[in-house]
Amino acid sequence: MRDFLKNQFENIFLWAPFLMAFGAALYFGLDVEPMLPFAPLLALVILVPCLLRRTPNTLRAVCLFVFGFLYAAAFTKIFATPQIFRTMRDIEISGRVHAIDFGPEKSRIYIDAENLNPNPVGKMIVRLSVSNDAPEISVGDTIRANGSLFRPAGAYAPGTFDFARWAYFNGLTATGYASDIEITSNANAGTLTTMRSYLHKLVDSFLADGLVLGYKQSVPESDSDIWIASGIGHVWSISGFHMTLVSGWLFAIFYLILRCIPFITRRVPARIPAMILALGGLVLYLFLSGTNIATIRAFIMTALVFAAFILGRNAISMRNICMALLAVFLLNPHCVMQAGFQLSFSAVFGLVWFWGTIKPKMPENKILKIIYSAVATSLVATIFTLPFVAVHFYAMPLYGLLGNLVLLPIFSFVIMPLVMIGIVLATIGIRFPIDIAHTAYDLTLILANKIAELPFASLQMPHISNTAMIIIIIGFVCLILVRANRIRTNIAIFCAFEMIGLIFIALTPRPVFFASPDHELVAFRDYNKLEFNKSRASNHFFAFDTWKQISGVTTDTPNVRRKHNKGLYVFHTKNFSLAYIQKFVPLHKNISKLCQDDRINYIVSYFDVRSPQCDNKILRGGVLVYPSGYVKQIMHLRPWHNPRQ
Repeated sequence: MRDFLKNQFENIFLWAPFLMAFGAALYFGLDVEPMLPFAPLLALVILVPCLLRRTPNTLRAVCLFVFGFLYAAAFTKIFATPQIFRTMRDIEISGRVHAIDFGPEKSRIYIDAENLNPNPVGKMIVRLSVSNDAPEISVGDTIRANGSLFRPAGAYAPGTFDFARWAYFNGLTATGYASDIEITSNANAGTLTTMRSYLHKLVDSFLADGLVLGYKQSVPESDSDIWIASGIGHVWSISGFHMTLVSGWLFAIFYLILRCIPFITRRVPARIPAMILALGGLVLYLFLSGTNIATIRAFIMTALVFAAFILGRNAISMRNICMALLAVFLLNPHCVMQAGFQLSFSAVFGLVWFWGTIKPKMPENKILKIIYSAVATSLVATIFTLPFVAVHFYAMPLYGLLGNLVLLPIFSFVIMPLVMIGIVLATIGIRFPIDIAHTAYDLTLILANKIAELPFASLQMPHISNTAMIIIIIGFVCLILVRANRIRTNIAIFCAFEMIGLIFIALTPRPVFFASPDHELVAFRDYNKLEFNKSRASNHFFAFDTWKQISGVTTDTPNVRRKHNKGLYVFHTKNFSLAYIQKFVPLHKNISKLCQDDRINYIVSYFDVRSPQCDNKILRGGVLVYPSGYVKQIMHLRPWHNPRQ
């Protein structure tokens, strides 16, 4: 065992980014903010032993984990996105347009809202939904509008999506909607931003918006559901798939051109300047696509591959992928909590491990070799991304492998090239490549719809707790990084961790009562049927889907309202009884009786109730109640949750 562990520590560089990521994940997953007044200084101090050669590897591993924790804490304090502390309805909003995300029915504009706080710590960027019949707005314009702003909501259950945290680390102060928009002044933004808007208006194609310019709302919602069900929804988020295609095309074009210039080819191999020029083209594509986090991550990985080729090193290696992971982590440690980061890196690590370590025997026939490679690549990527798909989306496209094999080549070799060529030709008035791309898209959508309509196309997945997810991830990391004499050892360790993770998932109970932090929205689960006190709540948009998902109910299920008795809900289970009161008059009439009723274990009210006689019964804040009667408090006490309110 000692030799086995020593062998692992020799591979400490590959483990380093994972240890840091686990440390950061621990910080972001805490319910309460730790007291770390000197987090940046502590992070630098703890990093010193990691860099010293004589540091024992066991201590080095611990220091890397602690560094990840402290670095995430320091980054959070330094980032400090300004926040609003309450919902603001029917107010005047004014400021400079920071960015625009165009959509087929409505668009989202991001503005630096100057009038909300004259002296904020940083820019107060708010996202407003506006209808497409509003005045034509450009990036850089200063606007004034009437609208409402909402605080980004925190998680509605432990281990679920925390929109407040996501907004905080994406520089978003609030979301809302606006009307009566007036453009008070026009101004040009940066050159690339102006170019993006110009190309959007010139080409007038949602394919160009989604596949090249990086607008997230470009695809019609009905189409988007079909692409997700068929397993290729990732093509509409510019990441590794797009970077790989664009870099390949750019390299091929520059390589063919440079091969025709003897002055260059006599001095250096044509592939080297071709890669440098292709990398420059990728930088332009990065900014044209909006420089989203997923795109930056893909660019870093592609740039490392190019650099390895130029320097004569092994381009596709575990070390290069770990370097990319480390670079992205240092840019923004919160990436480790985001779905795009987890899906991209899990797929890449799986493919590098499979083709670099397993090295499967390939068929000799060229056609069979291509088919085998495509099937194996799609299968490995599906297996390695499955846990992250389950934890973030609660559904798995059962025919995702089929969708990738049938539909992805059409996007790769037909739609994407036509769109890229069409954007260039549209600048001189030629549109036929874009028109052909739309025809190909319509035919591909028909195929995708056929796949999405197959029986059990979307398999409902259970809720995975943070503990179970960490165990599952450790199993995958051990599979690709553990150094053993035989691959069977890695597989055995992997299976052991996955079995433990599955046991945790199976033993995790589902709540039977849910309450939002302000008790405006509650839900009751009775005989696997979920019912709400109201069918809609604009303040709690994510609550409906979150509670449905962890209850095993599909999100497209209608929001069923539970019947009440004059504003009073009484919920009886085998182990406890609970009363919820949503209006003041029913509260006034029933609170004394409920306090004295020994059969009622818990009282939940929309209003803050203080009653010394039954204070132990009253539940406050966001809560989940489990079948046993155990109450889990939903804590919103982190910097991104406005704890000062």
